[in-house]
Amino acid sequence: MSEHFLIVDDDPAFTRVLARAMTRRGFEVQVARDVASALTLAQQQPPDLATVDLKMEGPSGLSLIPQLKQINPEIRILVLTGYASIATTVEAIKAGAHNYLPKPADADQILRALETREDAATPAVEIPDTPLSVNRLEWEHIQKVLHEHEGNISATARALGMHRRTLQRKLAKHPVRR
Repeated sequence: MSEHFLIVDDDPAFTRVLARAMTRRGFEVQVARDVASALTLAQQQPPDLATVDLKMEGPSGLSLIPQLKQINPEIRILVLTGYASIATTVEAIKAGAHNYLPKPADADQILRALETREDAATPAVEIPDTPLSVNRLEWEHIQKVLHEHEGNISATARALGMHRRTLQRKLAKHPVRR
């Protein structure tokens, strides 16, 4: 009996490639483009594994995590995102995600992240020799404040003491490398 794998992501190219890769590895795969359709699929066939995109049209993938855990408490959920930050990583894990990976990630990386047991001894995390760059620290801080204001750009800009359009420009850029 094969495991059921739910892919929740609004990127059609990514979901097509990942679904094909997981099907080849023996999984029964379902794809949803948003939170509502993911819940419908999960209720029809509770998944054993899931990848959830953090940022999609409509509700965030973070809101889906506790709902999937309610349908199947044993589900292993991996959050994938192109908007990786410490704040979103912490929130994903608090919500019940098993692990978290920044995009792009391939099928092997995804499976390794999902197979890593939470209660297993984790290998030592590599600590970089150099601290985060000023630009990366700024990105992390903006993400933290944005999360505290539930994604509200205007409130976040006020809290940061910057113009809303300046904040929007900074958010439109890809995350800064460490």
